[in-house]
Amino acid sequence: MRFVLVHGGFHGAWCWERIIPEIEALGHTAIAIDLPGHGDRVNDEVTLATRRQALVDVIEPGDVLVGHSGGGYDITLAADAVPERIGHLIYLASGLPIEGRPLIEASGGRPADDVGDDGRTQLMTDDTGMMDFITVDGQGNMVCSDFARTWAFFYHDCDEDTARQAFEQLTPAPVGFIQEPFHVPRFWQADLPRSYIRCLQDRSAPKWLSDHAAQRLGVEPLTIDASHSPFLSRPRETAELFVEAVATRPRGPLQPR
Repeated sequence: MRFVLVHGGFHGAWCWERIIPEIEALGHTAIAIDLPGHGDRVNDEVTLATRRQALVDVIEPGDVLVGHSGGGYDITLAADAVPERIGHLIYLASGLPIEGRPLIEASGGRPADDVGDDGRTQLMTDDTGMMDFITVDGQGNMVCSDFARTWAFFYHDCDEDTARQAFEQLTPAPVGFIQEPFHVPRFWQADLPRSYIRCLQDRSAPKWLSDHAAQRLGVEPLTIDASHSPFLSRPRETAELFVEAVATRPRGPLQPR
């Protein structure tokens, strides 16, 4: 099998460096890509269309797509574009888009047409405390501005050197595209093989969000006793879980809303 690894917000292809050798040791192959606005493509135009195309350009027939955190929305876009090429979809600590609505709502934020007293749209509920260490740069992108809090939030089960190396590679997360309506009719109709993995120590994806995503996917979630970043803290176990996930099948139908 070939695994296509898709990062979440702030991160890039670099975050999968520890897990690719573990996947290969299990007899499979893997590639990781940078989405527009992240990693080596930090200056690229960022829309749902450009992010979808970045994946469509690399997907081969039978590929297993793994989407971590916000990358779960991107693998859904790609599966809608080329469902015939998809072997399996693995959602790792991620949400699931709501048909016809912007991603901001799927992540627990205020609807795009609901503006607060300060004239701004809420990006997400702050049940997690994420906004304690997020600032906004001059382009309106979100930036992880405090190492200690970022370590505690994303990588608390990693040693300091690992967490610092990750922190230093983070890039600002673009937010404009999360206001775009999300339409993936072919994804809902294709009923592709799919799995969900919940990280039991996750401080980023609230349990309610993970549970709701798994329910809408119609799957019984697999679990790993790790933070939001198991590819750094438990790469071998995570690789084994990816292989296990491909052998699972949904128990119920997809729910677009």
